Amino acid sequence: MTIDLDSIGKKWIVGERSWSARDAMLYALGVGAGAKDPFDELAFTTENSRDVDQCVLPTFGVVLGSGSGNLSRFGDFPLSSILHAEQALTLHAPLPQAGTVVTTARVVDILDKGTGAMIITEAALRDKASGRLLIQNRNTIFARGEGGYGGWRGESTVWEQPAGAPDHVVQYQTRRDQALLYRLSGDGNPLHSDPRMAADSGFDRPILHGLCTFGFTGRALLHTMCDSDPSRFGSIAVRFASPVIPGDELTVRMWDAGDSLKFQTLVGDRVVLDRGLFTRRES
Repeated sequence: MTIDLDSIGKKWIVGERSWSARDAMLYALGVGAGAKDPFDELAFTTENSRDVDQCVLPTFGVVLGSGSGNLSRFGDFPLSSILHAEQALTLHAPLPQAGTVVTTARVVDILDKGTGAMIITEAALRDKASGRLLIQNRNTIFARGEGGYGGWRGESTVWEQPAGAPDHVVQYQTRRDQALLYRLSGDGNPLHSDPRMAADSGFDRPILHGLCTFGFTGRALLHTMCDSDPSRFGSIAVRFASPVIPGDELTVRMWDAGDSLKFQTLVGDRVVLDRGLFTRRES
């Protein structure tokens, strides 16, 4: 047993993270903005278009919160045993085109799932200048082979796909080089770029970052449910269900329930993001 259960509840200061307008635009390109029509999302892909104010995609918040879950804090298990299981993001205000945040993090819980341990961390990102809370990220990783120690399994959560056809369906085509674009925003894991690393992990070719699929899905929700207005984007939560290969077409299915909705993202008939929950705010 290499999981450190004493880490539950511990808090730490991650540090500062700054970004520029260029970083925000690069992220937008990395999650497909402008790929189908270069003039369709200029607010997110340019900073100097006439009569267009630059905006930042809300899911850029997961990039700003990356690096807060140093695995050595939770035990000495191998990196190869880790799977990204779930991700949740809450926006308390639209992200500025450029800025600096100060991040603090904590271990929410470690759950014994039998075949592995589920480690849940949460990060709070505050604007350095004002101290205002901008972003909360909740990240869940699954450490294979680290469960079975008789710990608490956690409460069961129920997510049921609504009956009937989705209220909205959005399709996005990913590029064959999508992972190479997305990795420029900071996630250089070679699983997404190196064919030999992918083969060692059991894949025929490098797979797309789960958070890239998350970003594509966030764009669909923003444009469909928020009239492309980031100030109306409240929160998004998903479970990663299966991998995406760069070049796959993503289909986002949404069931609208007013201020909140459920969604799934699929490749063909295969669910890749499951148990999706989204909330929006009044503008």
